Amino acid sequence: MKRAEPLTQIQSVEPSIGSPPLPPATSPEAKAPAEARSLLATAWMRIRRSKIALLSLCVVVAILLFAILAPVLSAISGNDPYTSNTSPEVLDDFQTPGLPLPGYMYPSAQHWLGVEPGLGRDLFARLAYGGQVSLTIALLSTVVSVVLGTVLGAAAGYFGGKTDAIISRIMDLFLAFPHLLLVLSLTPILQSRLRDTPLGEGSFLPTASLVIILGFFGWAYLARIVRGQVLSLREREFVEAARSFGASHLSILFRQIIPNVMGVVLVYATMLIPTNISAEAALSFLGVGVKDPTPSWGQMLNAAQSGNWYLSDPWFLAVPGIMLVITVLAFNLLGDAVRDALDPKSSR
Repeated sequence: MKRAEPLTQIQSVEPSIGSPPLPPATSPEAKAPAEARSLLATAWMRIRRSKIALLSLCVVVAILLFAILAPVLSAISGNDPYTSNTSPEVLDDFQTPGLPLPGYMYPSAQHWLGVEPGLGRDLFARLAYGGQVSLTIALLSTVVSVVLGTVLGAAAGYFGGKTDAIISRIMDLFLAFPHLLLVLSLTPILQSRLRDTPLGEGSFLPTASLVIILGFFGWAYLARIVRGQVLSLREREFVEAARSFGASHLSILFRQIIPNVMGVVLVYATMLIPTNISAEAALSFLGVGVKDPTPSWGQMLNAAQSGNWYLSDPWFLAVPGIMLVITVLAFNLLGDAVRDALDPKSSR
């Protein structure tokens, strides 16, 4: 039997007529390098794909603009949050004294959301200025908690030893106390201490006291999360390389360690903002937060409850309540979207 001759060369494959030529192996079309994206760019790319995330982001931006532009919007409406109007043309003097008349109880061209019972102040102006106070307290207290939690948690995880033991015991101490009861008991004490300081002038006193209280007692949980992340990062190659080049501990901590845990910190911050908004509303509702005449959403709820106005004028209670629910829900949905964008495995 005659054996088949072995193949001595590979014949080239010619492209068929009409088909595009194959790109050479060295052309850029053959192998394009992957485009490098930052953490925020990658998160934004994933957020854009979710309709719920985009909707919640738009609502959050609209609420922030509503609070920032409160003076402009109040000037356009022709009302301010402090001027009272108790004339008989606005408030009832007979059946239910202090109750707004039907033309002023609900939205109208003159008062876009009506007026409040008792003093006849414009609800729209107080809602806008109240948003400034509530969001300012929530955002500043979140910044305080995030800075303390990130720095202390990173220090505990990086240095270890006695530093880790001391900071960890302080974390356990803060997490062991009932948060709401502690804040309720310490807020009046802090306000009395700040009354003779520059922070105690005018309406800054309740704002400063709530920022300090909420921020100081909100860092422990984040610190524990950051500590766990840093424990796995401190032995990584880039940290060892920084040590070999003679970098100091502070330089490694703030330039190598902390930037690599910012994803976790950002997710926690977006989830902490609605928590602090609710906490401010609860404290003001209970009478230890923002007090009249300074408006806040919690103070407006307190005013609707303290005079039992919600029975005869439920709209007065609904306006700040609905605004509070929308704000907290939008921030929570945005926080979930940011968490899923920075850690896609968490949504599976």
